[in-house]
Amino acid sequence: MANYLKAHKRQQVISLLELGWSYRRIESETGVRRETVSRYDGMRRSKAAKGFPGSVDEESCPIADSEQGRASNPAKEFPGSVSKAAKGFAGSSKVQRSSAHRYRDEIVAMLEKGLTAKRIWQDLVEDFGYGHGYEAVKRYVRRLRRRRGMVGVMHSAPGEEGQVDFFRGAPTLDPSTGQWRRPWVFRMTLCHSRHGYEEAVWDQRLETFLRLHERAFRALEGVVRTVRHDNLKAAVVRACLYDPETNVVYAAFAEHWGFTPLPTRPRNPKENGKQERSGGYVKSNALKGRRFNSLEEQNAFLRRWNRTIARLRIHGTTKKQVWAHYLETDKPALRPLKTEAFPLFECGQRIVFTDGHVEVKGSYYPAPTYLLGEKIQVRWDQHMVRLFHHDELVAAHCRVPRGRFAHRAGDSPEALTSTQEAGINNLLRRCGKVGAELRTWAELAIEERGIRALRLIQGALSLTRKHSREQVLRAATKAAENRLFRFKDLKRLAEMGPAELPLQLTVEHSSIRPMTDYRMEDFLS
Repeated sequence: MANYLKAHKRQQVISLLELGWSYRRIESETGVRRETVSRYDGMRRSKAAKGFPGSVDEESCPIADSEQGRASNPAKEFPGSVSKAAKGFAGSSKVQRSSAHRYRDEIVAMLEKGLTAKRIWQDLVEDFGYGHGYEAVKRYVRRLRRRRGMVGVMHSAPGEEGQVDFFRGAPTLDPSTGQWRRPWVFRMTLCHSRHGYEEAVWDQRLETFLRLHERAFRALEGVVRTVRHDNLKAAVVRACLYDPETNVVYAAFAEHWGFTPLPTRPRNPKENGKQERSGGYVKSNALKGRRFNSLEEQNAFLRRWNRTIARLRIHGTTKKQVWAHYLETDKPALRPLKTEAFPLFECGQRIVFTDGHVEVKGSYYPAPTYLLGEKIQVRWDQHMVRLFHHDELVAAHCRVPRGRFAHRAGDSPEALTSTQEAGINNLLRRCGKVGAELRTWAELAIEERGIRALRLIQGALSLTRKHSREQVLRAATKAAENRLFRFKDLKRLAEMGPAELPLQLTVEHSSIRPMTDYRMEDFLS
């Protein structure tokens, strides 16, 4: 049952219609929907058409008061008189025209100059006294542009271009959840012959996207020179009207297979028109109204459908059988396939920490020290991690388990097992560069004092800044002989000259008789 307005609301709507208000303006003012306003407008107009023959509107046809009683036959009135409104069918409504329609020629001329809708409205108000709002002009300009728009035909040479896209497939039972879901169907279409490849998958991840390309190339028995795609995240990192940023992995994949990725403009599907129409054909002809118990069942059906129906059809545009056209034109022009699959890797940006490492998947890899605080590019796979700075390889490391640090080139992996052990080995190596005597003293100091000898050895190395190498080695020799393992003793020995060193009594010598050869009687005699 239709809804009817209350008397005061109905009278308000009719009064506004009499004033010439548009449906949209009446809806905004009264809250009555435009459909309801249109119905009352039709009722109002149809009732006006039921007037007596010969009657005229007093406002539109002014006649003297003395002549109103003998009004002439309306059929004899001049063309354009309001009496023509009485010839409409009962219940019919007049076509609503925009308030800007009377300025159509002027608006078209302004559009040809490239003016915006805002500028056109401003000029209409200033030059022609236009009394309506900007929204009316904007809607009318939008309608004119739709009528004036034209889409060109995009021709492609054999083997030149392929278009790819995803669309929703038929309902399929997901074994992981036990629910019915619509998977994504990947479709690659050759633009010249319209032959294609389709496969259903559960996700649009980067790895899935790349492997679908490879399987499509192998099914089509060749590689196209250009792959046109929309701005999905697996292919485009940052969509831009003029300079989109291609995903680094997808760019490397394209270089491996020898094609050029070409993204379409954002929100402009007509650039990918052959694929859009091809995907619609797959949805309407192959998948509409069907359900599958598994993803494998849907893919098996799609392969059979492509082999028995899609490739055998006569295409509506080319007027040729798709498969025969492909064998004749596209297949000989496709580039040869690669024997090996693309080595998939991941990539990202990292900032070099103050400790000289970057983190990748919970592990830590050293970078050159001059890149501290810099943002670098990192690429990694299951076996290697590579660091790039301005597209130049600066370091490469083998993958290590989570929470572990990879060693720098030339360092022993065992040195990373303990920071203390690595520090001791480093100090001993530095002492050995000064001299063997200092390394021997350092080893004895570690044996005597343990881990507390680390700072003592650092102090011994610092003596080389103020004293000569000979002085430090002489002091280390004396300290080792007397087992002196305090920094103040070593420093005092290094500051003393050779003459100031304390004399040491020689107890054992070839010219000295051993004490055991002496007898007590020899001393008493």
